Amino acid sequence: MPERLARLILSFDFGTRRIGIASGDTISGTATPLTAALSTARGPDWIAIDRQLKRYGPDLLVVGTPYNVDGTPGSLHAAAAGFAAELAARSGLPVERVDERFSSLEASAELKAQRAAGTRRRRVARADVDSTAAAILLRRWLQGERDAGGHGPRCTAGKI
Repeated sequence: MPERLARLILSFDFGTRRIGIASGDTISGTATPLTAALSTARGPDWIAIDRQLKRYGPDLLVVGTPYNVDGTPGSLHAAAAGFAAELAARSGLPVERVDERFSSLEASAELKAQRAAGTRRRRVARADVDSTAAAILLRRWLQGERDAGGHGPRCTAGKI
């Protein structure tokens, strides 16, 4: 059996106000939310994103693809695709896409459960939801899910 190489991955949940960021790796199969980057009408805070890229030195990047419930492209689909393309060009790293449907709802529920269990003491901010959504996207990718191209709830590919 070939040896599995560890790969460090950063994941991004694109939004028009914030971009959630998470890190993870292929050995532990875990994902950890990081500090979200701001996004404005002028675009993403590339300085903050570049700082995370330098700090973590990832091998691969994952960006969520927004779809509506029915599988049609969401309102941020083109903007997220543009962000993914710019991220690939700026970093020189491969970028893979993951269907992000319901990731923010999952993130909110996860953070509320942490508060209820007492494992999270501080209040939940929108940036926390965005970066937790990025961690959920990364977990999906680590489990073999990829962008379904809008067909079906999510497309499952083979494991790493």
